[in-house]
Amino acid sequence: MGNQTSTSEFLLLAFSSHREIMFPLFLVLYLAALLGNLLILVAIGSDSHLHTPMYMLLVNLSLADLFFTSTTMPRLLHALMTGDRTITYSACLVQVFFFLLAGNVDSYVLAAMAWDRYVAICRPLHYATVVTLPHCAVLLGTVWMGTTLHALLHTLLIFRLSFCSNHALPHFYCDVYPLLQLACSDTSLNFLVALIEGGSTILLPAACIVISYVYIGTAVYRVRATGGVRKALATCGSHLCVVGLFYGTLVGVYLQPPGQLNTQIRDRDLVATVMFSVVAPTLNPYIYSLQNREIKEALKRVFMVNRI
Repeated sequence: MGNQTSTSEFLLLAFSSHREIMFPLFLVLYLAALLGNLLILVAIGSDSHLHTPMYMLLVNLSLADLFFTSTTMPRLLHALMTGDRTITYSACLVQVFFFLLAGNVDSYVLAAMAWDRYVAICRPLHYATVVTLPHCAVLLGTVWMGTTLHALLHTLLIFRLSFCSNHALPHFYCDVYPLLQLACSDTSLNFLVALIEGGSTILLPAACIVISYVYIGTAVYRVRATGGVRKALATCGSHLCVVGLFYGTLVGVYLQPPGQLNTQIRDRDLVATVMFSVVAPTLNPYIYSLQNREIKEALKRVFMVNRI
């Protein structure tokens, strides 16, 4: 089917009130996300000693977070500043594509980080041969290709739908489920694919993280030595904070039966959406990466060279 939409634009309704408070709040969050993630890229890119598998994963997490926030925040800031809440149909589909791409890359990279920590703690003698740059490059290449196809699939399935008179989205960005609620053509295939294929993209990396940390927890328990426990907590604590923040809100928003989805977004769902799409990508570099001593040293060297 070709595109049969009679709607040339959509209206984003979220945060329509208290603009004078919301604009500076989201502007600070967006600038913090840009600063933190760009610092990570600069630090790792400028120091050859950081060109290792673990830091390659951090680079991809920062890239995904930059995509994540830059897909939605500029349009939201424009709406809060000017009051113009319309978004064109084509821009809406582009936003859907890049939002799905960045979100899924984020989740799979977090799963890859859990695998990295599992090998480092549970199989330390095999770490140098298992977690290598070529292996990570293949893994990350597969992640980016797979998530691109995933995002393209859902975008094309939305493109085939017809949209009639109602074009008001109770969100601050275009997303799959809200758009399906506005369609006036059959969306059964979209919901089926979202439930099966889309649900697996959340559950599969989440399962990998849980399994990895079950093995890590078992290994730490067997060590019993205080030093071993502290080292494991120092290695994994920040990653668990990031995972909890991301998945704790993501699951609540997307893993809902279709019957519970409606055109009026609940306040708690809106808060959860902001948490995983704005707050989590903003805090990731500060919670996880910028607490790393080697990255701090790399940033110091960068700024010292620039001063000289």
